[in-house]
Amino acid sequence: MNFPVLSVITFTPIVAGVLILLLPAQRKNEARVVALAAATFALILSFWVYFHYDQAAAGYQFVEKYNWLPALGISLHFGVDGISTPLILLTGVVMFTGVLISWGDDDKHVMAGIQDRPREFFAFLFILASGVFGVFVSLDLFMLFFFYEIAVFPMYLLIAIWGWIVTREYAAMKLTLYLFFGSVISLVGVIAMYWVAGKNTGVFTFDMLEMEKAGFSQTFQNIWFLPVFLGFAVLGGIWPFHNWSPDAALRVGIMLLPQGAETWKWLIMAFAAIAVVYGAYIAFVQMDFKYMVGFSSVSHMGLVMLGFSTLNRQGLLGSGVQMFSHGVMTALFFAVVGMIYDRAHTRQIPELGGMSKIMPFATVGFIIGGLVSMGMPLFSGFIAEFPIFMGVWGRQWLVAVIASISIIITAAYIMRNIRQVFFGEVPEKFEGHLTDITILDKVAITTLCLFMIIIGLFPSFMVPMVQTGVENILRLLGGA
Repeated sequence: MNFPVLSVITFTPIVAGVLILLLPAQRKNEARVVALAAATFALILSFWVYFHYDQAAAGYQFVEKYNWLPALGISLHFGVDGISTPLILLTGVVMFTGVLISWGDDDKHVMAGIQDRPREFFAFLFILASGVFGVFVSLDLFMLFFFYEIAVFPMYLLIAIWGWIVTREYAAMKLTLYLFFGSVISLVGVIAMYWVAGKNTGVFTFDMLEMEKAGFSQTFQNIWFLPVFLGFAVLGGIWPFHNWSPDAALRVGIMLLPQGAETWKWLIMAFAAIAVVYGAYIAFVQMDFKYMVGFSSVSHMGLVMLGFSTLNRQGLLGSGVQMFSHGVMTALFFAVVGMIYDRAHTRQIPELGGMSKIMPFATVGFIIGGLVSMGMPLFSGFIAEFPIFMGVWGRQWLVAVIASISIIITAAYIMRNIRQVFFGEVPEKFEGHLTDITILDKVAITTLCLFMIIIGLFPSFMVPMVQTGVENILRLLGGA
């Protein structure tokens, strides 16, 4: 029997979270050590899966299947392809660096990381990580939704307890309601597919690989693709459903309802193009550093959706790489913003300045993230965005021209904020009161930056793998 690596990756965080909760509350350092050990173990396994994925064989690999409720066709069916494998690595990287950045210290004078109830924080963070891993590896639609819902509860607690004190309860409740709303809408479409697939094949199952063979009619796909798309648009924060948070489960719709995707691609492209430009513009006018990053994420997730909407090789390839690039870049951005807020206790851009003199390492990290955000050559952003715009041009050149406006806006707000926050004079109120980031912070920043640079310099690190997943989608689309 093969080693169940995907199950181990998925359930390691939740087991670690339970163990952390069993520790006495006063043993904060032990909780941190267990968290780091579990995150390191999951990261190592994520690397193993990534580098052992057979690109020549392609398709779904490391497949595991355990019948859970066979009477309803529900099973614990795991597997990864060329698109989801990088997302497993992304989750492992973000989980590991998240532990480093959140390490904190028992000394009340050290203004970094999580110092208030780190035991509970890491436990909830790891339960959330298990949900994310489960979403990316699930080949059973019921279990995919199950893991989505697992992630909602700890996400609510993380925001409500450790979020910004001014809006954390409001933000946590709003996020939770949006996620549940998106789940319910998508679930309606999934249940419709379950019943029709069962009637067409005689086998009622939530197994996505079996449902691909169901032969859904053109009319059915045209009707039911929209609920699936709209539900996942809410879950992914795509405009105009972005209000809960400024990614890519749309693959479910394309896999199972490819003709519906072809019919409605114009609507997806329209939403995506608006998201790209709108998100960039709103990020440009923000005075709150964290909100700037949040709306920048809306813009870059719009690029992912824009690539998917092309349903062609270039666009899908760019979207696959963009999901990874965006994930790493946004993690870096939020990390740096958090490091500054922990020390300055403000996120207002006009109140900041001269951070490069205090936190030079964080400054370099943010600049690298900014270059990725702008899509500069030799960084992962260019490797992702260039194919997306090529694919969009092949479908509708005018949309490509409109979406490209975001490149100029993005460059403007990134460069302006780098100048205003990191350079210039340090405000008088901060003189002598701010400290540099910790060694663990620097390790986290280095790790995130390395991935963005490696993909930019050596695209073969990821592009051929994503290409194998794209080819499978194109096959379902009839070689589009």
